[in-house]
Amino acid sequence: MTHHSPRRRALGLISAVGAAALLLASCGSSGDGEETATDDAEQTETEDGDGDAGDLDEISIGISQFVQHAALDASTEGFKQAILDAGYVEGETVTFDEQNAAGEVATASTIAQNFANSDLDLVLAVATPSAEAAAQNITDTPILFTAVTEPVEAGLVDSNEEPGANITGTSDINPVADQIELIMEIVPDASSVGIVYSSGEVNSEVQVNLAKEKAEELGIEIVEATVSNSSEIQQSTESLGDVDAIYVPTDNDVVAGLSALIKVAEDKEIPVIGAEAGTVEDGAIATLGIDYTDLGYQTGEMALRILDGEDPATMPVETQNEYQLIVNPDAAERMGITLPDGFVDEADDVVETTNED
Repeated sequence: MTHHSPRRRALGLISAVGAAALLLASCGSSGDGEETATDDAEQTETEDGDGDAGDLDEISIGISQFVQHAALDASTEGFKQAILDAGYVEGETVTFDEQNAAGEVATASTIAQNFANSDLDLVLAVATPSAEAAAQNITDTPILFTAVTEPVEAGLVDSNEEPGANITGTSDINPVADQIELIMEIVPDASSVGIVYSSGEVNSEVQVNLAKEKAEELGIEIVEATVSNSSEIQQSTESLGDVDAIYVPTDNDVVAGLSALIKVAEDKEIPVIGAEAGTVEDGAIATLGIDYTDLGYQTGEMALRILDGEDPATMPVETQNEYQLIVNPDAAERMGITLPDGFVDEADDVVETTNED
């Protein structure tokens, strides 16, 4: 169950990550998402008549999601909702061909190859590995990505301002430095922070490097452990030793197998801080992060522009620039942590999980 409290800005910490996020895109917040979607729908109505489903051209969209977990699921649903809000009707004027790679890079490539040979109007790739597969295999169909941390590092676009080919989308770059600061607010005497991440995900490496930069500034040691798949998470978490806290980046393998990490953390009473809301809902103490449903919706708005004739090659990669503080007090109790006075009251969302365990 989630309670809503007044919005808390990013702890007043405008960090190097915040600056990096600004460099990633010339477009930003999804705060005007509903207004933009309405504008797109009105534009469609102007061009096609009265905006009824029967007046819209039928379209087919392929969706390749790398793995099933809360953040990526939310991105996909947000994307679809933006399309439907513009007047399309699923099964009538829009068909979504949804495929999931179950965390396998080879499967993501097969999905992309099948999409390349299909008569699709647009492809959505959810998460970096699926986006990489799409970019490598699909050349004639517009591609949008979402939940990709660093599209340039991943080789998806020439630059965030001028993508340069048939692909663009939204980045989920999160305020890593602010999240490390959040750890220090919750555990003021922390001197070491453990991070478990996938050695095969470029997006995770970017986040770990950002965490290291902030940790060095604060005099904190970062202890790393890598995995090649979700089955290794428990062992890798145990290998961190007696760290003072654990930080979970937006790593697909780790988030998909988060329960193993949370179990170790609870057994050893090590506080866990996440990079996104789903991690908190699944047992981390807190995050200061983006809303993946909004990010997906923002990507859907970009899709509507592409379907209306805009060229992906000249559409800048977009990001969000507002973050939510989400807190799970029950998780804090299970990890032996007393939250600072007023901390819960200042949260945007408060997650309760006691009755679910």
